[in-house]
Amino acid sequence: MSSEREKWDERYRGADAAEAAPARVLEDFAHLLPAAGAALDVACGLGGNALYLAARGLAVSAWDVSPVAIAKLEAEAGRRGLAVTAAVRDLTAAPPAPASVDVVVVARYLERALVPALLAALRPAGLLFYQTFISDKVDPHGPPDGPYRLAPNELLQLCAPLRILAYRDEGRVGDLGRGFRNEAMLVGQKVE
Repeated sequence: MSSEREKWDERYRGADAAEAAPARVLEDFAHLLPAAGAALDVACGLGGNALYLAARGLAVSAWDVSPVAIAKLEAEAGRRGLAVTAAVRDLTAAPPAPASVDVVVVARYLERALVPALLAALRPAGLLFYQTFISDKVDPHGPPDGPYRLAPNELLQLCAPLRILAYRDEGRVGDLGRGFRNEAMLVGQKVE
């Protein structure tokens, strides 16, 4: 665990939380967000998603393994006057409680064994916004080939219990210079 934490601390040390942007899945489908409620930004990094959700009026918790990222997120949230409850947390050891949030956002993080706990964390009619890397990539952006990349349609399979509201996984089909490449995105709703 400490080597993983050190890796992410090093990556975030020179980064600026003010430049952290929300994931495209969250921006593209923001119109589906509830007007109020509790949201969780999983593996939040510098908190682009958390800051975006807090600015929209949601009560946001943001968790990451990196104390460096969490400190920078807290400082940026304070600078913007946004309420974000940020915490250093190993999600695999301490996943969210069942039925505890209305929105879960996961961006560029893949821990397949955690997905059932994330789905269980949603309250009835809760929404999951998920975006991460795929194996059918057009360039080397993102993690190396292996366990941190989704197989074609794998995100659909992982989130099968949800009502799927939006999904993109374009891979290497068609004009590779256009479209949404290298990642899959999904928005799903927990059926009551």
